[in-house]
Amino acid sequence: MKTYSAKPGEIAREWYLVDADGLTLGRLATLIADTLRGKLKPQYTPHVDTGDFVIVVNAEKIHVTGNKLDQKMYYRHSGYPGGLKSRTLREQLDRRPTEVLRKAVKGMLPKNRLARQQLTKLKIYAGPEHPHGPQNPKPLQREQ
Repeated sequence: MKTYSAKPGEIAREWYLVDADGLTLGRLATLIADTLRGKLKPQYTPHVDTGDFVIVVNAEKIHVTGNKLDQKMYYRHSGYPGGLKSRTLREQLDRRPTEVLRKAVKGMLPKNRLARQQLTKLKIYAGPEHPHGPQNPKPLQREQ
Protein backbone atom coordinates (compact mmCIF):
# COMPACT_ATOMS: atom_id res chain seq x y z
CA MET A 1 0.00 0.00 0.00
CA LYS A 2 1.37 3.40 -0.99
CA THR A 3 1.35 6.48 1.22
CA TYR A 4 -0.91 9.24 -0.06
CA SER A 5 0.62 12.70 -0.43
CA ALA A 6 -1.55 15.66 -1.39
CA LYS A 7 -0.49 17.77 -4.37
CA PRO A 8 -0.97 21.56 -4.26
CA GLY A 9 -3.20 21.56 -7.37
CA GLU A 10 -5.74 19.01 -6.13
CA ILE A 11 -6.68 20.67 -2.82
CA ALA A 12 -10.25 21.94 -2.47
CA ARG A 13 -10.33 25.03 -0.25
CA GLU A 14 -13.38 25.86 1.83
CA TRP A 15 -14.31 29.11 3.59
CA TYR A 16 -15.41 28.93 7.23
CA LEU A 17 -16.97 31.62 9.43
CA VAL A 18 -16.46 31.78 13.21
CA ASP A 19 -18.29 34.12 15.58
CA ALA A 20 -15.84 34.69 18.45
CA ASP A 21 -18.45 36.27 20.75
CA GLY A 22 -18.04 34.64 24.18
CA LEU A 23 -15.57 31.95 23.03
CA THR A 24 -12.39 31.23 24.98
CA LEU A 25 -9.25 32.58 23.32
CA GLY A 26 -7.00 29.50 23.47
CA ARG A 27 -9.67 26.96 22.55
CA LEU A 28 -10.75 29.04 19.56
CA ALA A 29 -7.14 29.57 18.45
CA THR A 30 -6.51 25.81 18.54
CA LEU A 31 -9.54 25.12 16.34
CA ILE A 32 -8.52 27.86 13.88
CA ALA A 33 -4.90 26.66 13.71
CA ASP A 34 -5.98 23.09 12.96
CA THR A 35 -8.34 24.33 10.22
CA LEU A 36 -5.65 26.55 8.65
CA ARG A 37 -3.22 23.62 8.55
CA GLY A 38 -5.83 21.22 7.18
CA LYS A 39 -5.54 18.73 10.04
CA LEU A 40 -9.29 18.17 10.08
CA LYS A 41 -9.21 16.79 6.51
CA PRO A 42 -8.46 13.16 5.64
CA GLN A 43 -5.92 14.21 2.96
CA TYR A 44 -3.75 16.18 5.45
CA THR A 45 -0.10 16.29 4.42
CA PRO A 46 2.38 18.03 6.77
CA HIS A 47 4.57 19.61 4.08
CA VAL A 48 1.70 20.83 1.82
CA ASP A 49 -0.77 23.60 2.61
CA THR A 50 -4.03 21.62 2.66
CA GLY A 51 -5.90 24.03 4.94
CA ASP A 52 -8.97 26.18 4.50
CA PHE A 53 -9.78 29.87 4.83
CA VAL A 54 -11.14 31.06 8.19
CA ILE A 55 -13.07 34.30 8.78
CA VAL A 56 -13.41 35.43 12.40
CA VAL A 57 -15.93 38.11 13.38
CA ASN A 58 -16.53 39.79 16.76
CA ALA A 59 -12.89 39.35 17.79
CA GLU A 60 -13.28 42.17 20.32
CA LYS A 61 -15.78 40.07 22.31
CA ILE A 62 -13.36 37.19 22.96
CA HIS A 63 -13.41 35.64 26.43
CA VAL A 64 -10.44 34.73 28.62
CA THR A 65 -10.38 32.87 31.93
CA GLY A 66 -8.75 33.78 35.21
CA ASN A 67 -6.81 37.02 35.69
CA LYS A 68 -5.35 37.05 32.18
CA LEU A 69 -6.88 40.42 31.28
CA ASP A 70 -4.53 42.15 33.72
CA GLN A 71 -1.65 39.66 34.04
CA LYS A 72 -1.00 38.51 30.46
CA MET A 73 1.49 40.81 28.74
CA TYR A 74 2.19 41.43 25.04
CA TYR A 75 5.72 42.55 24.21
CA ARG A 76 7.22 44.14 21.13
CA HIS A 77 10.66 45.59 20.51
CA SER A 78 11.60 48.46 18.22
CA GLY A 79 15.09 47.11 17.61
CA TYR A 80 16.75 49.96 19.47
CA PRO A 81 18.32 49.78 22.95
CA GLY A 82 15.62 50.28 25.56
CA GLY A 83 12.92 49.84 22.91
CA LEU A 84 10.90 47.11 24.65
CA LYS A 85 7.21 48.02 24.89
CA SER A 86 4.60 46.03 26.80
CA ARG A 87 0.82 46.05 27.07
CA THR A 88 -1.63 44.01 29.08
CA LEU A 89 -4.26 41.90 27.37
CA ARG A 90 -6.94 44.42 28.39
CA GLU A 91 -5.06 47.31 26.71
CA GLN A 92 -4.36 45.20 23.61
CA LEU A 93 -8.05 44.26 23.29
CA ASP A 94 -8.97 47.95 23.49
CA ARG A 95 -6.42 49.05 20.88
CA ARG A 96 -6.05 46.12 18.44
CA PRO A 97 -8.42 43.23 19.24
CA THR A 98 -7.66 41.42 15.99
CA GLU A 99 -3.96 41.06 16.83
CA VAL A 100 -4.71 39.19 20.07
CA LEU A 101 -6.28 36.30 18.17
CA ARG A 102 -3.79 36.48 15.29
CA LYS A 103 -0.86 36.19 17.70
CA ALA A 104 -2.48 33.26 19.54
CA VAL A 105 -3.05 31.37 16.28
CA LYS A 106 0.45 32.19 15.00
CA GLY A 107 1.96 30.69 18.14
CA MET A 108 0.14 27.41 17.46
CA LEU A 109 1.48 27.07 13.91
CA PRO A 110 4.94 25.71 13.10
CA LYS A 111 7.72 28.26 12.70
CA ASN A 112 8.48 28.01 8.98
CA ARG A 113 7.56 29.40 5.55
CA LEU A 114 4.56 27.13 5.20
CA ALA A 115 3.03 28.49 8.41
CA ARG A 116 3.47 32.08 7.21
CA GLN A 117 1.62 31.10 4.04
CA GLN A 118 -1.14 29.42 6.07
CA LEU A 119 -1.55 32.48 8.31
CA THR A 120 -2.50 34.59 5.27
CA LYS A 121 -5.69 32.51 4.98
CA LEU A 122 -6.90 33.86 8.35
CA LYS A 123 -9.18 36.92 8.12
CA ILE A 124 -10.04 38.57 11.46
CA TYR A 125 -12.52 41.41 12.01
CA ALA A 126 -13.27 43.20 15.29
CA GLY A 127 -16.96 43.73 14.54
CA PRO A 128 -19.75 41.57 13.12
CA GLU A 129 -19.27 42.70 9.47
CA HIS A 130 -16.94 41.07 6.91
CA PRO A 131 -16.48 41.59 3.14
CA HIS A 132 -16.31 37.86 2.26
CA GLY A 133 -19.99 37.27 1.53
CA PRO A 134 -19.45 36.11 -2.08
CA GLN A 135 -17.30 33.19 -0.84
CA ASN A 136 -20.35 31.73 0.98
CA PRO A 137 -18.53 30.79 4.20
CA LYS A 138 -19.90 27.89 6.21
CA PRO A 139 -19.98 27.94 10.02
CA LEU A 140 -17.00 26.16 11.54
CA GLN A 141 -18.18 23.34 13.80
CA ARG A 142 -16.51 23.04 17.19
CA GLU A 143 -16.07 19.59 18.66
CA GLN A 144 -17.88 19.15 21.94
